[in-house]
Amino acid sequence: MERILERYERYSYAERQVLASETESTGSWTLEHAKLKARLEVLQRNYRHFMGEDLDSLSLKDLQNLEQQLESALKHIRSRKNQLMHESISVLQKKDRALQEQNNLLTKKVKEKEKALAQQALWEQQDHALDSPIILPHNVPSLDINGSYQARHDGHDDGESLIQPRAGTLLPPWMLRHLN
Repeated sequence: MERILERYERYSYAERQVLASETESTGSWTLEHAKLKARLEVLQRNYRHFMGEDLDSLSLKDLQNLEQQLESALKHIRSRKNQLMHESISVLQKKDRALQEQNNLLTKKVKEKEKALAQQALWEQQDHALDSPIILPHNVPSLDINGSYQARHDGHDDGESLIQPRAGTLLPPWMLRHLN
């Protein structure tokens, strides 16, 4: 029987503790709610003041304080904006330098291609010139492949004669420049 009574006392004591803590927590929740509600009202009032509303109720000192807060906020905003703009300018300058380098490389490649095409056209022109008859003055000697040197004279006194190309007797165009 004694054990039953002890158990009863323990459970009843525990139940009283739970009820007391619930009452305390309910009171603390009510207090917490009131604090949060007051804080919300202050924040909403400050927001309206920052937006330029409900300024009639403020005194001169309150208005000066509000003005200082707004100026401080504007300084922070402008500072952050300037920082972001400088970072953006730096990134754009890096992109500009990269594009300039790429443009220079492409320009260099285009010039090399143009030079190669011009050289190829010159070679084709020279090959074409080798296939066509060459007009030489009548007193220009011909050069044979065997290295023998022969003077040309075909009896005409017109100053120049048309020579049909023969194997081993053609002069390349670059040599013709030196003859004139």
